[in-house]
Amino acid sequence: MKISYYNGEFKRDNEISVDYNDRAFYFGDGVYEVVRVYDNEFFTLEEHMDRLVRSASEIEINGLDREKLIDIITELKEQNSIKNGSIYIQVSRGINPRNHAYPAGAEPVILAYMNEMARPSHQMDNGVEVITANDYRWLKCHVKSLNLLANVMEKERAVRAGAHETLLHRDGVVTEGSSTNVFIVSDGVLRTHPANHLILNGITRQEVLKIAEAQGLEYAEKAFTLEELKSADEVFITSTTQEVTPVSHVDGEKVGDGAKGRITQKIQEEFDQRIHELNLVK
Repeated sequence: MKISYYNGEFKRDNEISVDYNDRAFYFGDGVYEVVRVYDNEFFTLEEHMDRLVRSASEIEINGLDREKLIDIITELKEQNSIKNGSIYIQVSRGINPRNHAYPAGAEPVILAYMNEMARPSHQMDNGVEVITANDYRWLKCHVKSLNLLANVMEKERAVRAGAHETLLHRDGVVTEGSSTNVFIVSDGVLRTHPANHLILNGITRQEVLKIAEAQGLEYAEKAFTLEELKSADEVFITSTTQEVTPVSHVDGEKVGDGAKGRITQKIQEEFDQRIHELNLVK
């Protein structure tokens, strides 16, 4: 039986009781992070915790103790016998009878749990198919908010189409996926949407840009259109759980020759090497 954490207590999963007046339940009033664990070690933990605190501050949940958050998920990792997986951690505004306005005096509530999760090797080797759709989400996508209804609906749209992901666009300019960031390679140049309010600045996205810099790859944080997406030489998506996954087809149209591209392969290899160098995967 797994151990989870809710509102100050570590308990077995079947003993956890979530308060129905938690504002995460009524309003999605909170933020969250997902942190990967490889060989019982965290990967990019500091970056995830920085973003969690920053997201909370953006929606005026202030005063979070960053070190306490790290202590909670570290203890959670130690109490669960999961070698390779992920830890989900969320912070809601607090517990209070339903009312739209912020409740006076409510204390933030932390929920955290751990799941097993293998690396997506098959997808990273063979690529995935994606579809595209209009991006109608709110204009604070840089906040990793619990409000994910539009993302859920677009992920379901992909599933119903037999695809893996929906890539979103605003007036023909590609932003990101329903749960991923997206990159293209055209004429040897790597491009991804700038990290502004229209996308979540993914931690894996940031790692890819660091890799590009370290490897001397030409890159630009510059938005691209649907037409540029569909005519790109290579396309790949990134996230904490998807790592670096090539895209083989966009809206049924083949990307390049449909196989993993040279630059995508190079970035995957360097990403993998960074994990190995940290002694996270043996």
